Parts: sequence; C-alpha cells; structure tokens
Amino acid sequence: MRYFDRTGLYVLPLFLGLLFFAASLTPTLIPRSWLVQGILGGLVMGVGYLIGRIGVSLWRLMELPEPTGRAVRIAQVILGLPVLPVLAGCLFRARDWQNSIRERMGLELVDSIYTVRIIALALAVFLTLVLLGYALHWLFDRFRTWLYRYLPERTANVAGFLLTVIVVVVVTRDGVLDRVIAGLDSSVTVAQNLFDTAPPRPEGVRPAGPGSLIDWDTLGQPGRNYVTTGPDAAAISAFTGRAAQDPIRVYVGRAQAETPQERADVALAELIRQGGFDREVLIVAMPTGTGWMDPGAVDTVEYMHNGDIATVAVQYSYFQSPLALILETRAGLDQAEALIGAVHSYWRDLPKDARPRLYIHGLSLGAWSSMHGTDLFALLDDPINGAVWAGPPFPSVTWQRVVASRNPGSPYITPELGEGQLVRFANHYTHAGGPEGWGNMRIVFLQYSSDPIVFFETLSLYRKPVWMAEPPGPDVSPFMRYIPVVTQFQLAVDMALANTAPDGHGHAYYGRDYVGPWVAVTDPANWTDADTARLMAHCDGGFDEGCVND
Repeated sequence: MRYFDRTGLYVLPLFLGLLFFAASLTPTLIPRSWLVQGILGGLVMGVGYLIGRIGVSLWRLMELPEPTGRAVRIAQVILGLPVLPVLAGCLFRARDWQNSIRERMGLELVDSIYTVRIIALALAVFLTLVLLGYALHWLFDRFRTWLYRYLPERTANVAGFLLTVIVVVVVTRDGVLDRVIAGLDSSVTVAQNLFDTAPPRPEGVRPAGPGSLIDWDTLGQPGRNYVTTGPDAAAISAFTGRAAQDPIRVYVGRAQAETPQERADVALAELIRQGGFDREVLIVAMPTGTGWMDPGAVDTVEYMHNGDIATVAVQYSYFQSPLALILETRAGLDQAEALIGAVHSYWRDLPKDARPRLYIHGLSLGAWSSMHGTDLFALLDDPINGAVWAGPPFPSVTWQRVVASRNPGSPYITPELGEGQLVRFANHYTHAGGPEGWGNMRIVFLQYSSDPIVFFETLSLYRKPVWMAEPPGPDVSPFMRYIPVVTQFQLAVDMALANTAPDGHGHAYYGRDYVGPWVAVTDPANWTDADTARLMAHCDGGFDEGCVND
C-alpha cells in the first residue's frame, strides 16, 4: 500500500466513499432538494472514505502483508469496476426515486435533480472533510512529536491522540459551538420579543389582560398568538348552530418566572382565576420547543365541545424542538412534571361530580415531555380521562413501551394493542375508531408513517429498523432500502427536513387529522359522523383558516 502513500490518497477507501455517495441517492422518508442531497452525499462519502482509512490502519496495525505494485493495481481494478456502474445507475434513477416520494405526498414531480450540481457540491463537501481530517492528523503529529522527547513512543502516541481530542472538544464546545448556540438563543429570544407585529394587549379576563397574574411582556410571540387567536363563542356558534362559550386559554411564558414550578404555579392560579375548572373539558398541553401551540390541535377540540373547554400551557424553551431536545433535554421534562402535577393535584381534590374531564396533549417535543410528566403511578388512584399525543419523538420511553407491547403481527407504524380499550393509533389514513369500545382512560397516538421524528432509530447505523422490514406506509416510497451507516445519515437529514413536508406527511401535523382522535378520546356530546366531516372540511379552509396550521 505504499503506492497509496505516494499518491497522497487511499484509492480503495475512495471507492467505498463513492459507493456511500451512490447509496445516499436512494429515497427515504422526506423529499430532498439538490442542495440537501449534495451536502448529504458529500458527508456520507467522507464517512465511507474514513471507514476505509480506518480499515487500512487496522490492516497495518495487525502487521499483515501489504500488497504492492501489480497486486495493488489488480485490487484497484477488481474493486473499482463495480463502483462506476453502481454510481451511474443510482444517479440515473435518483430523479424517479425522489418523485416516488413526491407523488405519494401530493407534490409536483420534478423534471431534474440537477445531477451536476449534486456532484459538484458533494465533492466540495467531501474535500472539505478530507482537509479537516488532514488538519487533525497534522495536529496529532505535532503533539506526539513533541511528547517523544519525554515519553516512550507508544505512550506518546496515546497521549497525543487524547490531547487532540481535548483540543477539538474545547474548540467546538467552548468556542465555535457555544457561539453558534448563543447566537441561535439570542436570535430566537429577539424574535420572541418583537412587539411591532404583536397583537394588542387583550382585554377582559383573557390571559395577560387586566387583573391577570400573567405578565403580557413575558409571553413571547408564540404565547401572544395563541391566547389572542382561535375561535370565539360567535365563531363556534356559527359552526355548531348552538349557543357557545368563549374557550379559556391560559399560557405562561418562560420569562414569567425562574423555575418550572413557579411557572406551573402561576398557570394554575390563572386557570383557577378564569374558571377553567368549571368547564366541561380541561386540557393540559405542552408546546413545542419554541413555545408554539398547534392551532389545528386546539381549535378542533374547542369547536367540538362548543367552547365549554379550558386549555393551559407553559413555555419551557426558546429553541426549535430539535435544538431543545439536544441542548435543553430536561427543560421540557421538568416543566411537564411541574405543570401536570400541579393541575392534577388541584383537580384530584375537587368533587368528582363537579370537576372537568382532564386530558393531556402535546405535539412533537411537547408530546415527549407531557408523556414523561404524566406519571401513571401517581394517577392510579384518580386517573386522568385520556390523552392525545401527536408526533411522539423516538426517544420517548412511554411510546417505545407501548409500541413494543403491540399485538403480534400488528404493523409497527400503526400498532394495535389488545382490544383498543386503552391505547389506539391514528394517522392521515387511519382514524382512532370513534368513541366506542374504550375503558376508563383513552389514549391516542397520532403519527404519520413518513415522520422521521417518530421512526428514527439510533441503532439504524448497523441494524435495519423494524418498520423498514414491513410493507411501506401509503406515503412512503416503495424503493426505500436499508443500507448500513448510510440510512442513519439519511434519516438524520429527514429529521431536519421533517417540517418541510406537506400537511399530513412527515412531521407536518394539521387540523383535520386531530378531529378523529379528539372525538375518540373526549366523546363530545351529541356529536355525529356528519359533524366530524364538517369539522374536517372547516379545517381544510371550508369556513375560515381557524384550524389550519401555520
């Protein structure tokens, strides 16, 4: 392999990198633009090259014979001949693969994937990663050469490697990464406080209005939008044809108080002040990372209960959900425990015949945190009435346990548990089965078969996920295949793009798909299948934009 050293490039690892690039063109859950595909292709090409380089290093470490001269050239030909046809074939089919996803999601088909752009960008990303690798190797050489003066060679090599790792960690954690995070936090915080486009301070008994315990200045844009929008009594009455009430919405911003418990206490006090416990239905909802509350989830249930409903929520982060999940993992969990615990404790002490039915709700990171905060053991003596959790993130232990308990032969993407008396699943194509046949508690998971936030698996680096071994969902490409290592990176990119999917796919949950789960869980009085169809049409924009997601 000395031939490789003279060229400055390991040819056989490069072949592996090219195969990884070709494999990255295969479809997964979310459509990819040429820009995203180019970056992904360059990244996995670098990973394949790195794996090949590690293989060469291990070969040498074991002091195995190294081929030279003609043997090297023969190895290059034998291993390289299949690479170009595979690469050409994948580039040729890439457009059809992407269109197979777009067609199932109702998107316009593309005529070109801009192959030249993809290749150019992938090469640029790959070369950048190679240069970065050489820079790290140079730093390692400098460290170990210096340490040779004081330590035995093997010890110096280990110490030099550790010093290189420490430098990288310090630079990324306390340097570049910290500044990026701080910049994101600052920019989002500023966006939360943009008052030039904010609605006016609400009047009456609405949250943050006169007499409220909530400071209007602490709500941020998501909180202000939430408490000042949604259907009022007039809009609900116009839809139902019956007298209606103004729904109660209580929202506490993260800046309201320092600790999760203090914010939960303010939310509970405001909920009591507004008469939330006098309503027929009470929902404790956890927002997404930024504090956003999905109007499609809340508006729908307010319509079906004729406004006789109260919802309480508390913000716990300013970050987008993926960043909040990584950087503020405990923030949502701690806030959910505090809020759900405070509301449930107060509700539990009320007379059973004079208190609202209590439900839990969350979307995405809000689903994960609210599942965590719903301590089923604490609820055994006086359980809640149910929950609707949408887009539960894959790390959620509760969701994992439920899916693992599915009936034998039940699909992973739409599991069935027992007779469906406690837990049911719904998506864009399958509803929760209506309000009949339940036990004392009703839980519905709303999850789309193309949602990578739900179906990502960390072990997909080397093991095919269960759901990929089953027939694909209706909006999933039939050409999707599991490829070790590459699939992991594809699904990670899918997670970053999950919210760019059209409504009803990926992680873009929207109003009409909440209607069935809320009907099944809350069983609204005098509700019919015709009402469900009308409300779905309403959420599609048949009357106004009240139920359509931002």
